[in-house]
Amino acid sequence: MTNDATILCVRFRLAPVYEALLPQLLAMLGEFTPVVQAEPPDGALADLRGAVRYFGRGPAELAAVIRVRALALYGVDCVIGAGPNPMLARMAARRAAPGTTLVVTDPAGFLRDRPVAALDGVGPSTARALCAYGLDTVGRVADAPLAVLQRITGARAGRDLWERAHGVDRSRVAPNAAARSTATERSFPRDETDRDRHRRALLSAAQELGARMRAEAQVCRTLTLTVRYADRSTTTRTRTLREPTAHSAELTSAAYALYDALALQRARVRGIALRAEGLTPAEQAAHQLSLDPADEKARRLEAVADRARARFGPGAIIPGSLAA
Repeated sequence: MTNDATILCVRFRLAPVYEALLPQLLAMLGEFTPVVQAEPPDGALADLRGAVRYFGRGPAELAAVIRVRALALYGVDCVIGAGPNPMLARMAARRAAPGTTLVVTDPAGFLRDRPVAALDGVGPSTARALCAYGLDTVGRVADAPLAVLQRITGARAGRDLWERAHGVDRSRVAPNAAARSTATERSFPRDETDRDRHRRALLSAAQELGARMRAEAQVCRTLTLTVRYADRSTTTRTRTLREPTAHSAELTSAAYALYDALALQRARVRGIALRAEGLTPAEQAAHQLSLDPADEKARRLEAVADRARARFGPGAIIPGSLAA
């Protein structure tokens, strides 16, 4: 394993309502290296080995340039962790102060006093089991015999735990990895109290998410609504859908239900965001056949509309209530 800290974990300080900016921020990272892995809703991994040679700058210098560009182009600050592998980069990003880069040059020293729960793959139950044996820090886990860890957690899990405690992570940055979520946002030019305008924004956002997922042959399992108010506070609600879907009508119904559950009374709203989460390939999702001819007709019309948008642009066909 190389000790060169050429893997960056970039966590953009995005408010939930601005998560739709992530694709643009990922494209900005792509100007430094093609090896970028999205980690929605607010981050990415970037392998800078080629970039270090190409630009003649170290990882910390490139991280500083990335931060300046994110601020200048999008008004978004970030925290950055740098390490020799994705696990150490992620852990460094979690410890980095806002607006800084934390570079791990000594993995053993960086890990030794960290709580065992800080290691990737160590959940609450595993952490409790290890702590019961006095293995409450990464250093103590690293000092424990492999056989002891395997007795506590199992053969394979014990081997993985032992390697991670020694700073070994065999995973790689997967360029162009499929995102697990996708988001879009609608902002109002002024404080908006009109519920009809709120619902129009929800309809527009749901239509966009549905079309985007269908174009990429994906479906989502959950939908999250974030409402941003005039005082910059936000409210977030999430709903699990009846079945994975990219059908705009179902996404719109779920978005309306989330909005209605907030029971907003003359709220001064500045922005509304929808995020589709738990994305999976559509071919792997089961769809319960409907005996409702109206539903089947709506899906056929949706497919026709998608083909028209692909040929003539996203504004070729829109719901009538958005045309006004």
